[in-house]
Amino acid sequence: MRIARWMTALFIVGLVLSGLTAMPVLTQLHAVTYFIHRDSGSLGAWLWRVQDAAEVMSRDMPFMFYGYDWLAFGHIAIALAFVPAWRDPAKHAWLFNYGLTLCGLVIVWAICVGPFRGIPWGWTLVDCSFGVLGAVPLLIARRAVRLRNP
Repeated sequence: MRIARWMTALFIVGLVLSGLTAMPVLTQLHAVTYFIHRDSGSLGAWLWRVQDAAEVMSRDMPFMFYGYDWLAFGHIAIALAFVPAWRDPAKHAWLFNYGLTLCGLVIVWAICVGPFRGIPWGWTLVDCSFGVLGAVPLLIARRAVRLRNP
């Protein structure tokens, strides 16, 4: 059960950190674009476009960042739902399937919604990677529980 607990803790920490990084989005954009030039290709152009829009939003419509605050809250709320699986992985093993379903839906959501919002395909793949990376510790935890309790 030790492996299942460690993997569940990794998943919980990943969700919390992923959520908290949504809040200082403008600061993060400034940090990234410091190293990337506007004319450094499609990814650079996209990041600069996003930063320019975020600066306008910050100046003229700061209330729009409230959505990022709720995104962070959602990540933390989902993370808290996995605390029972961390405490007793065998008893709450169903949460691993629930989490894997959500990880799969991240990919579906990004692929379906991204084009409607003008998200470049490369960035959609970055978003999809969160579902893939989140699934890894859940798969390991689920396997560890199944090996102990066949």
